[in-house]
Amino acid sequence: MPTINIILKSGKTKSLHADEGWSLMEILREAGIKEIQGICGGCMACATCHIYVHPDWFARVTAQDNEKSEEEEDMLDTAFDVRQYSRLGCQIRMSAALDGLVLAIPGATTGWPEEGV
Repeated sequence: MPTINIILKSGKTKSLHADEGWSLMEILREAGIKEIQGICGGCMACATCHIYVHPDWFARVTAQDNEKSEEEEDMLDTAFDVRQYSRLGCQIRMSAALDGLVLAIPGATTGWPEEGV
């Protein structure tokens, strides 16, 4: 089973087992990551599943049929602290190819490039 490594606001990293085919929003919400609410249930009508994808993983995520759409870009405009590597977790499906994926919760200190979108 693939794993996800998520940097929390506290600075701690939590590793989660991730079911293939589930969205990152579903995985993080199910794991009790309280910052990921997914209020709209994954229909891209809110930004409560906003996450940062580690720069080293960003292209790999996209290559797994998880492209960022114009609609996602528009919804990210409503999110807090949007950065270059911001994504909506509901728009990324987990796969074996993403085993080891590194993410961060908005507001977490990462040391990654922090350019605005």
